[in-house]
Amino acid sequence: CRFEYLLQQRGNGRGRRVTMSVALNELKDYVGWESGGQARAESTVLLHVTHSNLQARMFEIRLDRHMSVGTVKEKLRTHTGTGSVFAHLTLLDENQQVVADLCDDSLMLGYFSPLDGYTLHITDLDPHSLSAGGGLEDVNLVKKYEISEEDYLKREDNFRAWKEAKKREDPSWSFAKEIKERQDAQRKKADPSFVPEPWKEVETSEESYKELAERIKVGDRCEVTLGGKRGEVRYVGKIPAIAAGWWVGVQYDEPVGKNDGSITSKLGRTSRFFECPPNYGGFLRPDKLLVGDYPERDIFDEEEEDE
Repeated sequence: CRFEYLLQQRGNGRGRRVTMSVALNELKDYVGWESGGQARAESTVLLHVTHSNLQARMFEIRLDRHMSVGTVKEKLRTHTGTGSVFAHLTLLDENQQVVADLCDDSLMLGYFSPLDGYTLHITDLDPHSLSAGGGLEDVNLVKKYEISEEDYLKREDNFRAWKEAKKREDPSWSFAKEIKERQDAQRKKADPSFVPEPWKEVETSEESYKELAERIKVGDRCEVTLGGKRGEVRYVGKIPAIAAGWWVGVQYDEPVGKNDGSITSKLGRTSRFFECPPNYGGFLRPDKLLVGDYPERDIFDEEEEDE
């Protein structure tokens, strides 16, 4: 292209700077060229809009240069809520430098020679404006709905009544159990042969699985009961970042794990319990694996058996 050609020309000093300037201008014209698909009239201009009471840079709006300043104010009123009488408009260039104050409502917008990319800044002079003091942006200023304890309990459809009814039907009821039952019902509907696993309460005791964990030691070979994945025990202990109780860290023989021996908490803090390559590590409850003589499988032996 012409730009690449000019950059490749040889030259020194002022001649080279001129060539670069020409090339950059041609590139700018190429990037800024409009195909005509925008379907805009030659008399229109695309301007940014900012507001004295709002932190956000609001939007871009296309205006006709033949519109009067008064008409522009009325159009902006429908977007910002600032009445025409209280709106003072300032035209800023692309560097946010003042071009002109649009004080005369009878003058046409084009009188101030606006260009695409300029900004119309609205100064709201209304002392009682709803947007003043963050009224349209600060959600902390919004009055929140409150209800007294007495009135809340009078409502038949309140959450506490619903929860108590669930507990009466099933003393072991919980949100987690409710969600699991609904998910199981959906899967059962899609696959009649699906057999859901029994519900198991989430362990909250810090010493849960301790007895099983004490029978496992670092260096033991192991096999996961579901799936038959094999590996070596690399960690035995508690991992608060996952849940209460005891856990076993395993380095698998193949990249079928979920981590590299580390865990990242919900707060974004990473704790490392052992070192292994990515996707070779995993953490399981002690009842999910067996330890013993579980050597690493030889994939070539399995292929020979299949033959």
